[in-house]
Amino acid sequence: MDDRPKKPHRPAQSGSKAEKKKEKGKGKSGFNEKAFAPRSGRRAEKQGRRTAEKDQTRLHVPLVDRTPDDAPPPVIVAIVGPPGVGKTTLIKSLVKRYTKHTLSEVKGPITVVSGKKRRLTFIECNNDLNSMIDIGKVADLVLLMIDASFGFEMETFEFLNILQSHGFPKVIGVLTHLDLIKKLAAQRATKKLLKKRFWTEIYQGAKLFYLSGILNGRYPDGEIHNLSRFISVMKFRPLIFRNSHPYLLADRIEDLTPREQVRLHPKADRTITLYGYLRGTNLRETTKVHIPGAGDLSIKSIKLLNDPCPLPTAESEKRRKLSEKHKLVHAPMSDVGGIMYDKDAVYINVPGSFSRRTGEEDNNDALPGEGEQMVMDLQDVTSTLADKIAKSHIRLLDSSTKQLSIVDRNGNQQDDPSEPEDSGTESMSEDEEPGEDEDEDDWEMEDEGEREEGEEGEESGIESAAENELTQLEKRVEGRTAHRQTTRLMRGLPPDSTSSRFGSNRPHDVAYAESDSDLGDPEFGERHRQEDEEGLMDLSDEEDTTDDEDAAPQWKYNLAEKALTSFNARNRKRRRDLTKLIYSSKLTPEQIVADALEPKMQDEDKNSEEVDDLFTIKRREIFDLDGRTEVLDRSKEEMRLDRLAEWESEEMLDSIRHLFITGDNQNHSGDTREEPYEDMEGDGFVDLEAGETAVTPAESTEESSAAALSAKKEVLKRKFDEQYDDPDDPDSKLDFYHEKKEEISRQLHLNRAEFEGVDAETRALVEGYRPGSYVRVELDQVPYELVDNFDPAYPIIVGGLLPSEERFGFIQVRIKRHRWFARTLKTNDPLIFSLGWRRFQSIPIYSLDDHSIRMRMLKYTPEHMHCYATFYGPVSLPNTGFCSFNSLEDGTAAFRVSATGVVLDVDRTTKIVKKLKLTGTPYKIYKNTAFVRDMFNSSLEIAKFEGANIRTVSGIRGQIKRALSKPEGAFRATFEDKVLMSDIIFLRAWYSIQPRKFYNPVTSLLLSDKARWAGMRLTGQVRREQGIKTPLPINSSYRPIERIHRRFNPLKIPTKLQSELPYASKPKQMKAQRRQTYLQKRSAVVLEPEEKKAIQIMQEMRALTKDQAQKRKDKQAERRDAYRKKAAREADKKDDKRKEERKEYMRLAGQKQKREDSQAGRGPKRRKRE
Repeated sequence: MDDRPKKPHRPAQSGSKAEKKKEKGKGKSGFNEKAFAPRSGRRAEKQGRRTAEKDQTRLHVPLVDRTPDDAPPPVIVAIVGPPGVGKTTLIKSLVKRYTKHTLSEVKGPITVVSGKKRRLTFIECNNDLNSMIDIGKVADLVLLMIDASFGFEMETFEFLNILQSHGFPKVIGVLTHLDLIKKLAAQRATKKLLKKRFWTEIYQGAKLFYLSGILNGRYPDGEIHNLSRFISVMKFRPLIFRNSHPYLLADRIEDLTPREQVRLHPKADRTITLYGYLRGTNLRETTKVHIPGAGDLSIKSIKLLNDPCPLPTAESEKRRKLSEKHKLVHAPMSDVGGIMYDKDAVYINVPGSFSRRTGEEDNNDALPGEGEQMVMDLQDVTSTLADKIAKSHIRLLDSSTKQLSIVDRNGNQQDDPSEPEDSGTESMSEDEEPGEDEDEDDWEMEDEGEREEGEEGEESGIESAAENELTQLEKRVEGRTAHRQTTRLMRGLPPDSTSSRFGSNRPHDVAYAESDSDLGDPEFGERHRQEDEEGLMDLSDEEDTTDDEDAAPQWKYNLAEKALTSFNARNRKRRRDLTKLIYSSKLTPEQIVADALEPKMQDEDKNSEEVDDLFTIKRREIFDLDGRTEVLDRSKEEMRLDRLAEWESEEMLDSIRHLFITGDNQNHSGDTREEPYEDMEGDGFVDLEAGETAVTPAESTEESSAAALSAKKEVLKRKFDEQYDDPDDPDSKLDFYHEKKEEISRQLHLNRAEFEGVDAETRALVEGYRPGSYVRVELDQVPYELVDNFDPAYPIIVGGLLPSEERFGFIQVRIKRHRWFARTLKTNDPLIFSLGWRRFQSIPIYSLDDHSIRMRMLKYTPEHMHCYATFYGPVSLPNTGFCSFNSLEDGTAAFRVSATGVVLDVDRTTKIVKKLKLTGTPYKIYKNTAFVRDMFNSSLEIAKFEGANIRTVSGIRGQIKRALSKPEGAFRATFEDKVLMSDIIFLRAWYSIQPRKFYNPVTSLLLSDKARWAGMRLTGQVRREQGIKTPLPINSSYRPIERIHRRFNPLKIPTKLQSELPYASKPKQMKAQRRQTYLQKRSAVVLEPEEKKAIQIMQEMRALTKDQAQKRKDKQAERRDAYRKKAAREADKKDDKRKEERKEYMRLAGQKQKREDSQAGRGPKRRKRE
């Protein structure tokens, strides 16, 4: 008992004791503002600025969230990591946590219901660069798995750089294989190190989960529970690119190409269907799509399907916790429920102990899986479709009592082979199987097309009774021999009422009636048949109301009510949907106004009028007395042409001009003397049914104009308040962030209100299929390799393209070589770009803005800085991020992301120029003029460069003047000084270049080995792979440079000019001395060896003495420095001691003065005044 922990004390939250404590602590509790107030104003300013910065960093640019709130698409959770890190195990654990299902293999997307308003789609990303790029473009949440025993790998950093270029969704780190680190201290240090590196790559405070080990093939339930709860409550911000493009992650693929066509032409283009949830924006049938790895394709059709993994509704799920029956899972490519979908087949996994179970056994055992249920349904079938068709019957007319029979050339009758031998005497036996009756009813339903199921059963019963009565008269006779019975007019009547109506049960008795309708008039019968099919009359109910046979005929009862019901039903049929006519019809506006029908609708109308396949009802036009066609619809007043003449007068048009949006409301509101046109008919009328006076059209017009005017003033006032910031308006006090959010919410509300009352079909025609809906997209002209080489491990994404992204052009981007990429990027080297949905190879040209004058081409990308690049490819919107690669192969050990950047502009007019130097040599020189050759080839080229600036190597500037007649390509040029024959003259020009139109899409999904896609290679790579030596041109080889020594003539100044020059400028030239000097005359002195040794010893002694003196001097300097430092320290000590003595002296003097003043009895102030 003592081992149990004691319960912690819980203070009372309510009651008398809690109220006493609150009243007792009222005076003591409170926030003291002075206690937390900053001491200095500078610190307060710094603290306020820091608080404002933190508030601003929390804000972001408001974006429109196009995801519907009622049925959002599943959140795509991508599990990414190197091989062997535990991705499949994590997916199995999460699926087991959410749905209680155990997956044996993980293939393709797996969708589960994680809550009442959220679904998750798990997809595993394999260790392929193409898959990483595609997953990074569509993933909403990335579970980045890291092997704690190994650390970060190169693929992890590559994937993070790909995410940064394509929007960077939410990333959660997951550390695995922690159980391989045995020591707890080492495990703690590893966690700390990996978390620090993970925060460096993502952001400070990024979430990191730890998975310790594996139990029973899954991770521990507690750790998976924490991870799943964190995933279920995460909020996602819409990314710009995905928020403007529709896309679909295919979870299932089917090939619809006929098998015979595939057998005859195996390499023909295929027609496939892809299934998945729409995301992003609305998708229309006219939108072009791109499948990364396959190319651009066109949509043949889109069909909305039922959601295979629906969210629980509010009515079905009222508890807080999700029930087990709503924990659904949808994984067509995996083996969930014993069924798995492939590209062209469906595989049903039946367990080994499977057997057909009865209903009692099913109640006791668990419900069978989807695959088992399909097999059990197949076992229930007793006959094939061919047997059902063979047992069916065909009647020429709907009211015929005998099936069709075949008569051969000899006149012998051949019965239907499906009928028994006694079919001539009895059309339907009593022991006939119910399946034949159902087949017969189905056949009749296909002939008429609009008959309801309840009517089919009644009609078949009446026809079978009539056939039994007429068997003797129709024996061995083709067609009908007796009078036509009016069984079709008495549809729904019991047999006794039918016999009592006509007074006899025998079919050969003549039936008398009071009108032609009772005997089956063709027109009246057809009219009654149509009304009966629409469910507008029920003769069985009317028969109960008749008491005697002498009363009026049945068709005369309730004629007004029947006519009104029939008229309303026909008006409903006649009502047209203008939206469908505009968006889905192929008719011209004139045909729509003329109430024409589409070919499909015309065929349906013809089918509805046909009774059988051979006969059609020809409708007779009824003419009135004047010979005109009689108009049966009298609900509208007939318009006469003479009444339209009054609308030709301008006064009549001006009187109603204010009623239109282009009219002048001010003139009408200011002039109230004239009565409007609507009031010309009379004053207000009294509604007798309502009992109150109705509003006249004039008053309603005035109210509408006043309402429009007030709405206009309200809009103007709102604009004025927004411009001048009205302090009374609470909305004007909002900042930019909240103002934008309010504007976005208002626009979303308007969009939803606009399509609130529109049906789903019309809404799909107008705005496309909404995100979150599960659709079936049919694509045609798909390469056959996509179907043959389909692998569920590689994702298939259907990305919608905007209209501007369908064309191609030159794209200018700002690019920077990645700091981890070892090689420098070179102009005109092929590069693989991941831009938008596409992955393609192109040839970029790098350039730099030269002082906003020209775009100068760069041969190589600069180090650690951005530059511009221009390449040919599909057009993308500005500010679209991209990343580039030199190769996508897996064999590369180095970092593969070569550069990242953003799109700047498309088809920019500025040209890229390349520096060009043209050289020439002078062949004639006349003072400052020279004739130059070897720079141009023709006079036409010279004419283009007339007036251009030229220079010599020595720096003399000049200008091109005119072309010379001979030799060809020579020109005359002037210089600022005289040039030499040995000077080289060059012209600095700029040559405009354009990128090559090269576009090579990456079609990795069309290959059997998806990681072995190879694009255009460099010439050096091809030579290296094929073992070809690099050719060495002779002019490219290095040779020794031989420079000839040049001799320049001395400067000669005339004597006359020398005399006029000042002395400082005169040349100082001395004549050569003719006599020899003393040094020249002196002979050389040769020393003896002893003298040489003595001189050497003396020099060595002198050097040693000099060295010793230098050492003594250095030591003396060191001693002097040490002494100076010591003296400085002693001086400082003396100064400090002197200061202390002075302080002590002053203190004692002050105390002495204070004692003297106190003894004298006077204070210091009085003494100061004295």
